[in-house]
Amino acid sequence: MQYIDLHVHSNCSDGTCTPEELIDLALDANLVAIALTDHDTVDGVERAVHAAEDTRLKVIPGVELSCEYTVSPDRKKEIHILGYNLDYRQPELIKTLTKIAIERDNRNKKMCENLHAAGFPIDYESLVERFGGNILTRAHFARFLLEKEAVPSIDYAFKKILAQDGPYFVMRKYLTPQSGIELIQSAGGIPVLAHPLLYKLSVTELRNLLTELKGYGLKGIEAIYSRNRGNDEAFVRKIADEFGLFITGGTDFHGSNKPDIELGRGEGNLFVPVMLMENLKKEPSL
Repeated sequence: MQYIDLHVHSNCSDGTCTPEELIDLALDANLVAIALTDHDTVDGVERAVHAAEDTRLKVIPGVELSCEYTVSPDRKKEIHILGYNLDYRQPELIKTLTKIAIERDNRNKKMCENLHAAGFPIDYESLVERFGGNILTRAHFARFLLEKEAVPSIDYAFKKILAQDGPYFVMRKYLTPQSGIELIQSAGGIPVLAHPLLYKLSVTELRNLLTELKGYGLKGIEAIYSRNRGNDEAFVRKIADEFGLFITGGTDFHGSNKPDIELGRGEGNLFVPVMLMENLKKEPSL
């Protein structure tokens, strides 16, 4: 059996491996394909595609878009839409992702100010100096604070310091799910809901979400995932059938930012069969 990984991050967003290093890791893991799905950027895709030339590895151009979903009038959730096999050079895609990067950058500056005022050894200039011109996320904040010995672990930083309901967090503007799916489609891509169980929605709320997203053009749902437990995969497969969605799978590899997650294997026992790549083939133009 041949295996793939359809959810991978590089240091162009909040992973720690370069796109080129990901190709080497994927070859070492005997994978036949990976999808580079960095958060709100496609900056690393061309590098990954180039690095995989003349190898047995296929690189699927992708992205993971952060969107804000309204669960109820007084409750919102950040959800992630994966886009596969998209044209990563498409002007409208690049224009929108650039706007998102600027918005995220402004949010990051405000969060740095909040943390610095509270006594944490962090400022925006030092954060940029440490991580360069990447898409800076809370994972970068967490690693920076860990390196400064201001927190005992990355997990602690996320749960106690950088939590969305915490005193230092700054909300940014997000795409709506509809605009995220339409952006992926405009670039010729295939939209898939990432890690549906991480959103902690009730079964009814998840069904409502899928009903809405499918109305916008959602095609698939990520069923094979590193953080699944017990019957999670079986449940997602069942609800995928209910809504007529195909399934995908991936590790959500971030390098040392998620040190327990191995490329292609997750926590050690994850296998995404190559046959799932069939779901990501574009329909022929009429």
